[in-house]
Amino acid sequence: MKRENQSSVSEFSLLGLPIHPEQQALFFTLFLVMYLTTVLGNLLIILLIRLDSRLHTPMYFFLSHLAFSDISLSSITVPKLLVNIQARQQSISYEECISQMYFFVLFGCLDNFLLAVMAYDRYVAICHPLHYVAVMREELCVLLVAGSWFFCCVHALLHTLLLVQLSFCAENIIPNFFCDLTILLKLSCSDISLNKLVIFTEGGILFVLPLCSILGSYIHIGTTVLRVPSSKRVYKTFSTCGSHLFVVSLYYGTLASVYFFSSSQNSNDKDIIASVVYTVVTPMLNPFIYSLRNKDIKQALEMFVYKANFHK
Repeated sequence: MKRENQSSVSEFSLLGLPIHPEQQALFFTLFLVMYLTTVLGNLLIILLIRLDSRLHTPMYFFLSHLAFSDISLSSITVPKLLVNIQARQQSISYEECISQMYFFVLFGCLDNFLLAVMAYDRYVAICHPLHYVAVMREELCVLLVAGSWFFCCVHALLHTLLLVQLSFCAENIIPNFFCDLTILLKLSCSDISLNKLVIFTEGGILFVLPLCSILGSYIHIGTTVLRVPSSKRVYKTFSTCGSHLFVVSLYYGTLASVYFFSSSQNSNDKDIIASVVYTVVTPMLNPFIYSLRNKDIKQALEMFVYKANFHK
């Protein structure tokens, strides 16, 4: 099937960030620093987990995959944004746009699943500590991560295949700095009722189930802790779950701002800011959130620095 039969546009125009020309150098430097921080910070977490045997536990196994997903999610959008700012050219080809949309949906979904898996891990650790080793065995951890990858790949592929069947006519301006599925559907001049139906059913299920899993896990954790309340136990629980809860709040808060609470008119700038937080700021903050309050990560980092200095 020829693509010309499906779409009459060969490229889209990205509006990019709402900044003035004289501010482009400043924002280029800012986003470059944020992107490098994201990549290096998350790579450091993956490296520490890989090298330190004390971090070879289910929680850090899931965290390493989340760090990789965050690097990927940021790498899908930020490099193209930097190129467009530097070249002052906002175009993106049809093929590149569809590819960007596919991987954005994939890694956004993967973050959602991994946060749910990590919440389940904390639930077992706190509510069933004596059975933790037996329940969270290596085979189950691998299965949970592999299942997350599989369902998210199928999810992204399904929406991509449905999207490429649509036609795009004269309107090809994307009011954002990357190709987002919901925006592309609005630009289509074809019937998108099937796309909307799949988003609200299949997409809704894949969004709601992990969210319910997270909420259910923390409700059980809260109930268990409050059953025999003590300041020491509450502090230990918060130190164990605080980082994950903060990341969950940041992830779902920005996601809701972009897709659920944006107004229909004059909201482009707000949507772009929320998208920046979701795709750039959140992946950058995760390494700091998980390391600043995490004794194991701190000790692994200190050991890594010590060994690096020792071998000089």
